[in-house]
Amino acid sequence: MVLTILSDSDVKNLLHNLTIEDVESLQNSLRQALHEYSTGTQDDGCCSDNQPERTVLESHNGNTTLFMPSTSSSGIGMKVVTLATPPDTHSDDATDTLDTPPPAPTTPYGALTLMDLSGKPVGFVNAEEITAFRTALASSLLFIRRAKVKTLTIFGVGKQAYWHVRLALLLHGHTLKHIHFINRTFSDRAKDVMKSFIHVPAEVKESEGWTNTTFGMLTPGYGEYSRLLKDQVRSADIIVTTTPSTEALFDHTILTNTEGRRRGRLIVAIGSYKKHMLEVPPEILVQAVKRHGSGHHFHKHAEEGGVIVVDTLACVTQTGELTKAGIKESQTVELGELVLLERLGGDDDGSAITDSPPPEISLETLNLGDGNRALSHVFRNSTSSIPSSPTLGPSTTTTSLSSNKNLSSSSRTSSPSRKSSFSLHKRTGSLSGSGSGSGSRSGSIVSKRRKQQTEKEDEMCRWLSRGNVIYKSVGMGLMDLVVGGDLVRLARRRGLGITVEDF
Repeated sequence: MVLTILSDSDVKNLLHNLTIEDVESLQNSLRQALHEYSTGTQDDGCCSDNQPERTVLESHNGNTTLFMPSTSSSGIGMKVVTLATPPDTHSDDATDTLDTPPPAPTTPYGALTLMDLSGKPVGFVNAEEITAFRTALASSLLFIRRAKVKTLTIFGVGKQAYWHVRLALLLHGHTLKHIHFINRTFSDRAKDVMKSFIHVPAEVKESEGWTNTTFGMLTPGYGEYSRLLKDQVRSADIIVTTTPSTEALFDHTILTNTEGRRRGRLIVAIGSYKKHMLEVPPEILVQAVKRHGSGHHFHKHAEEGGVIVVDTLACVTQTGELTKAGIKESQTVELGELVLLERLGGDDDGSAITDSPPPEISLETLNLGDGNRALSHVFRNSTSSIPSSPTLGPSTTTTSLSSNKNLSSSSRTSSPSRKSSFSLHKRTGSLSGSGSGSGSRSGSIVSKRRKQQTEKEDEMCRWLSRGNVIYKSVGMGLMDLVVGGDLVRLARRRGLGITVEDF
């Protein structure tokens, strides 16, 4: 068995030289694994029922060590990382009083071990860079759904912040005009993250379309900090929070009042990973899941989906935002339940950089059964799964982002599942009756149901594209297994790392 060892510099070499085709391939592998995690059965390797729970150890010196095992249909993984726990005052990278010294960085240090199904090691990877990258890669599955991305506001300046911005530029560079970093101080880390984008070769910026994109850094030391904080949060099409903060990073009224609700935005919260940590004000989550009654609203506002998107249901009990907002499992939908939802006609009308108000969209107007049911219930009332994407076996050809949305029903199999996604494949096919009359009536009923289902899919696609979407992530070992396996294969093709024959 050949073992490939990738150092931190090897991983950085791979990641910093990814092409858009590489990223789309990585997205596709992760997309399929997350879908199987959320909708598969025990026969599917990535299914949540097959994923061991992670173990958390708190040391006497305040460090937190995470043991994150994972399994798929083609491999086994174990990541062990240690994070320095910041003091219970405010965030490492976010706003704070100027006389408070910055806490120690919370970059996770550790390693990822990859094995085949027989337990033979095939990869040993430094986990420092891959942890931040795989988290951002998962977030990017929602980035690509947004129809309008001109402004990105990000709290923090660490590796998570860097990779979220880098992937946003790679995927939305032609429309992104402004990147706003918000940080507690203009520290060396803040300077480094700014330099990392300034020093990107001009030909790369040009090919990705962000030559004229502006970058800014806002700290509390600036005299008009409060005004600019409000402006940069409210004007953002995407807000990303990457800090282990213990207090909300901004006042909730910036986004919950009438003016703040006029436009749709994607909020990605990935920094807080314990119940005492908090980045996004709970009031914003409460607003997002509130069930609005039918009728005319004098003030137009962006559509709320009625759910919080999470990478795993563990977010409900493990994160400060969801616990303080009182979010229930029935008010969440896993990312894996959304990632294969097709973009339908009208989802993207070419107005990616228009400032016109979004059309009024209301999930309440659709016949989803019980009027109080959240989107999560719609997704979980049908059965659908897709084949596992190999993570450690021989490299397979993966579809790109553009072709993935045309996945046919023939590549999927129906089986009972823990919570299946909205059934896309039922849109094709026909029903034959035993008699001409009954067949006609049955066909008419089925046709009507298919039309309603297509409308539901279209409505949800528009919400993901233009509405207010909140995504909370704590990370999963499965993400490391899938991305780590792909990087090991990529490293072997490019001759990177150390190869140990017959390990």
